[in-house]
Amino acid sequence: MSAAPNNLSPAPHEAADRLREWLRPHQRVFVLTGAGCSTDSGIPDYRDGDGQWKRTPPVTYQAFTAEPLVNARYWARSFIGWPRIAQARPNAAHLALAGWEQQGRLTTLLTQNVDGLHQRAGSRDVIDLHGRLDDVVCLACGDRQPRAAMQERLAALNPDWLGLDAGTAPDGDADLDGHDFSAFRVPPCARCGGMLKPDVVFFGENVPRPRYLQAQEALQASDAVLVVGSSLMVYSGFRFVRSAHEAGMPIAIVNRGRTRADELAGLKLEADAGAVLSAAMS
Repeated sequence: MSAAPNNLSPAPHEAADRLREWLRPHQRVFVLTGAGCSTDSGIPDYRDGDGQWKRTPPVTYQAFTAEPLVNARYWARSFIGWPRIAQARPNAAHLALAGWEQQGRLTTLLTQNVDGLHQRAGSRDVIDLHGRLDDVVCLACGDRQPRAAMQERLAALNPDWLGLDAGTAPDGDADLDGHDFSAFRVPPCARCGGMLKPDVVFFGENVPRPRYLQAQEALQASDAVLVVGSSLMVYSGFRFVRSAHEAGMPIAIVNRGRTRADELAGLKLEADAGAVLSAAMS
């Protein structure tokens, strides 16, 4: 059993000292990141400090594939929201983690985010647990295309939507209310005419098993786990922390607000991830 977590809400330099002390004996750190890692890049997170939804939960895979209006609504919102995701830049947290990898302290970075910002920051050993928004896949034939190409096709079919603007939502789309989504046209796969979907794991959909096994293998080769910016309320991420706990691995969490694994962590820091991570390895 882990000791009761040392829950702290200290000043950034104090939090960095605590994290630096925790990191010192560990040479193979497995890092798991969530939406809180990307908020400083202008991408909102999903949950509040108590781990509750801030808005309506994202669309499910079942609704996306079975209900044409839900499918059109998703792509309309994505059409408006995608430019902000494409233009987002890595923040201090992403850059710090990329630096840790270059110093050989971070073995694997498992991210629940789908924005690709870790790779843009320079991280190489990244497992995208829930996929990537910048890829689109055909559910029928498996053909792939860049999200940028899909954006061009959507624009050509829906010129009246080009001038719309709305607030960014967490899952790469935009908050659009009061629009007739039945009028929004979604292109089919250019190869087979099948349904196109962003290459991300929707709610109600399973993480591909090879990806899960890759992450589990990386976890087993590590000697500690650090969670950054995740409430761990989604089981697909939490199960890796639970596995680490069952194996007796030290666990630390840097996250503003409650997480599902607070009782499993030896160190919990309620602090800004970018400031703390940057200072902890300085």
